[in-house]
Amino acid sequence: MIPEERQHPSFWVEKLALQPHPEGGFFREIYRSADHLGPEGLPERYRGESRTAATGIYFLLTSESFSAFHRVNSDEAWHFYWGAPLTLYMIDPRGNLTHSLVGANPENEEVFQAVVPAGTWFAAAVNRPGSFSLVGCTVAPGFEFADFELAERQDLIRRFPAHQSLIERFTRLG
Repeated sequence: MIPEERQHPSFWVEKLALQPHPEGGFFREIYRSADHLGPEGLPERYRGESRTAATGIYFLLTSESFSAFHRVNSDEAWHFYWGAPLTLYMIDPRGNLTHSLVGANPENEEVFQAVVPAGTWFAAAVNRPGSFSLVGCTVAPGFEFADFELAERQDLIRRFPAHQSLIERFTRLG
């Protein structure tokens, strides 16, 4: 039997010492590699700066919120831990929309892990009302806020008009 307190997001926010994240939800960095990649080993999109080899966070999202469309310069792997499944919505640089169901039920086409390729715009939402998802995100090369871009609604709609309703749903007004 699962203890009742584990069914509430506040339990996980407190136990894991999570803080609000700018894109929505709560997070805490739990891993930052001691290894660094020099500018010569990185693609040009990193603007000649060195990066840590990899980072990892806990990320908790409730059904009352969403992870707003954003992109990072690195690949980002999402790992399911607890709660309800969530959907990752991804728009690649050419405008192709795909999604992944991240959760624990493979019979419902859910996967324990999903990868967002570098440079892909993505957003996430919990699939079940009144619930939450606890996941982990691993980024390689490691995450830096300098490599993070939160989408501006009108700019993203201009670039990808076919996805206007989804963009409106998963962006915040400035």
